[in-house]
Parts: sequence; C-alpha cells; structure tokens
Amino acid sequence: MEKKKTVNLSLKQYGMVFAMLIIFIIFYALTGGTNATPMNMNNLIMQNSYVIILATGMLLCVLTGNVDLGVEQNMNIPFAFLIAILVGTAFGAFNGFFIAYLNIPPFVVTLAGMLIGRGLTYTLLENKTVGPLPDAYVKVGAGFLFTNKIEFGGGSIDLITILIAVIASALVIGAELKKIKTQQKYGFAMVPVWQTGVKLAATLLIIWFVFFKIASYNGVPIILIIMAVIVGIYHFITSKTVAGRQVYALGGNEKAARLSGINTKKVYFWVYTNMGFLAAIAGIVLSARNASATPKAGDGFELDAIAACYIGGAAASGGVGTVVGAVIGAFVMGILNNGMFLIGLSTDLQKVVKGLVLLGAVTFDVLSSNKKN
Repeated sequence: MEKKKTVNLSLKQYGMVFAMLIIFIIFYALTGGTNATPMNMNNLIMQNSYVIILATGMLLCVLTGNVDLGVEQNMNIPFAFLIAILVGTAFGAFNGFFIAYLNIPPFVVTLAGMLIGRGLTYTLLENKTVGPLPDAYVKVGAGFLFTNKIEFGGGSIDLITILIAVIASALVIGAELKKIKTQQKYGFAMVPVWQTGVKLAATLLIIWFVFFKIASYNGVPIILIIMAVIVGIYHFITSKTVAGRQVYALGGNEKAARLSGINTKKVYFWVYTNMGFLAAIAGIVLSARNASATPKAGDGFELDAIAACYIGGAAASGGVGTVVGAVIGAFVMGILNNGMFLIGLSTDLQKVVKGLVLLGAVTFDVLSSNKKN
C-alpha cells in the first residue's frame, strides 16, 4: 500500500497567526483584560481599517520587490467619494508612469510623490483642520450596520453579527474542505489532520471571539464590511487570476518574466495605479473616522502598511507574500499599538518595539530563505 505524502504547515505562513494570539494574550494579562472589552475590540478594527486597506495594495508593490512611500493621501477634498478616489488613482498613475515607462526607481518616485502629496495637503488645507464632515460621510468610517439585539447573559447581543459569524465560519470550513479535496484529487502532499485541525480551530476561535465581542457592543462596523470586500477581491486577484500571477512572476525574476512574454511595464503601471486607488479609499475612511480632514493625518501610515506586509510573510526581495498575510501583519501591528497604548508605554518606546518586531520578521524571512537554499 502506497504511503500518503504529507507536508507540514508552513511556519512562515501560519506562525504569525499564533504570534498574534500570543501578543494579544500578553497584553490581556498586562491590561487586566481591557484589550478584550467589546469597546476596545471595536476600536481595534476601526483604528486599523485604513492600514489594512493600504497594506492590501502595498502587498502588490512589495511582491514586485519594491514599496510605495507615497500613500498618504488624507483625502482633503470631501465633496464626494468619487472625486477622492479619482484623485488618488490619478496620483497612483502618475507614480506608475515614471516607474513603468521611464524606469525611475520606485523608491525615488514614491518618495517624491510622498513629498509632493504632503506639500499639496498643507497648501490646500492651509495648515488647518477642515470639519466637521457630514454625518453620511462620517458613517463610512465610524458607523455600524443595522442591528437586531436580544437579551443575553445579563446584557444584549446582536443577532445580525452572530449570523455574519456563522456565514464566515461556514466559508472558512468550506474553503478548507475544498482545498483538501483538490489535494486528494491531484495527489498532492497532504497536511497532517491534527495540524489542519489546529489551524482551523485557531481560525474559528479568532472569528467567534471578535464577532462575539462586537456583537456585545454596537454590532458590525461598516468599515469591517468594506475591508472584507477589499481583502476578498484582492485575495482572489492575487491567487486566482493571470494578473496576480504576473505580479508574482515579476517579483520573483523580472528578466525571466519579461522573456516569458509578460508586459512588465504594464504590470508596474497597474500595481502603482491601484495603490493610489486604495490609498484614496483609506484616506476616505481615515477622514470619516476622524470626522475631519487634517494635514498631519496619516503621517507614518505608509510605514505601517509596509511593515504589515513584511510581518505577514512577504519577502523583502519580492515574489512572496499573500493578502491574508498582510492583513494578519496589520493586525499584529494594531494589537501592539493598542496594547502599548493601554499600558501607557511612551510613544518613543512604542516605535522601538515596532522596529524590533519588523526587524525580527524580516530576519526570520531571510534566515528561512537561506536555510532552504
């Protein structure tokens, strides 16, 4: 009888999920459970929404072996979401043109774009805060879906949120079963059952913990739905489409990708144009969350987005990384920021901790790659 081929779960791919849980548990102990309150869980989602949106687009840039520093758009013109998105997309296309068709290094182009963007922000706003913004605008970043609450355990819980948690759980289980069926059909190496069980249990635990907490608060934030749609779309693009495979191919070996017939200029152009598009959406969410537009809003978010990609498993050299990994990396950074704030750690030391975490993640990636080679 032929022995079934098995392969262990990738430590690089799933180790960060368990690291995120460990970090959360540590801060749970340090804060006496404050970081696990329904209000704080809701804040954790809202405060990291724009970083997650940025990280989703940034991953595509990182996959090409580069980054985009010019993602701080702040959306100073709140007349309409469409105008804001067009401005961001045009800015991304501007960067993409210089990178793709004039062969200017992405670091130089996006650094220049960041400086131009910041300068225009201060000029247009005259170094002032514009607000308050209309309630309909603010609702995008700080509003909630309709709720249907019932009494539960001495409090109340939202049934709509619980229903969404059930649907999310069913999708996760269905995706795992489909993956196993595909592996069996084509004779691929199978992950041991116990490892699959642990991964699935951890995923479902996170889903139900988060959704139960927000169900005990005000229900599902609108921004959570927006994030889920964006992450779902870009996960599909990067894993199931030709355009996504071309990005990976370009990042893995640009010369080989070009020789194989891939229009690398076109790939660079749409990746950086897309980054401008998602930066615009992140800017809308940020200004909606703050109920105002201010010149300094968003400072350093480009670095958080880049760090999220690397912490989530993206390779510094390009060609390796996933959208889901970038989201996990963003939440790791978010949990760190939130936890350090709750325990009263100074902002200076917070930067030190985040720097060490980023350095550790990239070092782990480099050492893992060297070990395989």
